Amino acid sequence: MQKLKINGHGHILPEPSEIPKFMREKKLFWIDDDKKFMRQDDWARPITDPSFFFDEKIEWMERHNIDHGVMLNLSQVYCNGWSRQDAFDAIRWQNDFNASVQERRPDKFTSGFVVQPLYMEDALNEIRRCVEGLNMNLLCLPTHFLNKDNEWLSVVDDSTLPLFDLANEYKLAIEIHPYDGEKMVALKDMYWRFHLVWMMAQTADTLHMYALKDFVNKYPDIRTCFAHGCMLGQANYGRRLQGFDGRPDLFTETRDPRASLGHPNLFFDTLVHDSYTLQLLKIRVGSSQIVSGLDDPYPLGEMEGVANSYPGRVIDFAVEVGILDQKESDAIWYDNVLRWLGKTSI
Repeated sequence: MQKLKINGHGHILPEPSEIPKFMREKKLFWIDDDKKFMRQDDWARPITDPSFFFDEKIEWMERHNIDHGVMLNLSQVYCNGWSRQDAFDAIRWQNDFNASVQERRPDKFTSGFVVQPLYMEDALNEIRRCVEGLNMNLLCLPTHFLNKDNEWLSVVDDSTLPLFDLANEYKLAIEIHPYDGEKMVALKDMYWRFHLVWMMAQTADTLHMYALKDFVNKYPDIRTCFAHGCMLGQANYGRRLQGFDGRPDLFTETRDPRASLGHPNLFFDTLVHDSYTLQLLKIRVGSSQIVSGLDDPYPLGEMEGVANSYPGRVIDFAVEVGILDQKESDAIWYDNVLRWLGKTSI
């Protein structure tokens, strides 16, 4: 009997008509009527595949034997640096849209919701609204956000503890995903360096904080997944240990990073682009803590038509070369995703 497959990291766009007028008028986010580009202020990104949209997404999933997809929020609407009212309105719209995706086809989609940590009262109220009113149990968080002093902070910060307190109370799944690297690092935006290098560094930085602040034990009822396998976080594990052991004066009142390694409430997705990086991830945390993640339909996701890519390529090749066995592959596609989401079935 063929095992079911859940994609633990996907994205979906609204139709242009589903985006409120104020979003375009304020240049916060919109999509061209011909669905060729998504836009934000002076930024534009081509819409590279029809499966960015609802009906085409279902067709794409069926074509590739993907039974269910976890749809994350739009990174472009993390709302860093936005006014409180704009953030409130945009986040509420985004979460309502994601909830509608899940409500229309609960057999096909589990949707995440997002909050802006700067506006804590609004963020806590939005968590309550999404959980109690919209039946959503996956909280999407950026790796970093801008505080009131215009400083970039990791989302794992003392100021954000109320978010994690409430998430723990609701027993939520959490997704931590990078974005806005070009706003944080004073380098020229060329050769896609912020997506190819700095997004990975952002995720590693937040894992560093997550381990040192011992969130896995402080919040035993949340299950957190780091996007893109947190691949640099795996590669620099030894360096973090060396620093922790070599300069204890810099790590007062923190937890040894070894304590969170392979923790059952800490997950990583498979979107690491090559099977040998996936092998390192397995060695570090164990195959039981890995969930499938395709990052579709972005060209940095596992999309057909991009070189030799196709949905599931990294997992398939890992099985082919003996990095994973078939039982581990099946669990990565299904059982592990369910454990992260806190579900028993789809």
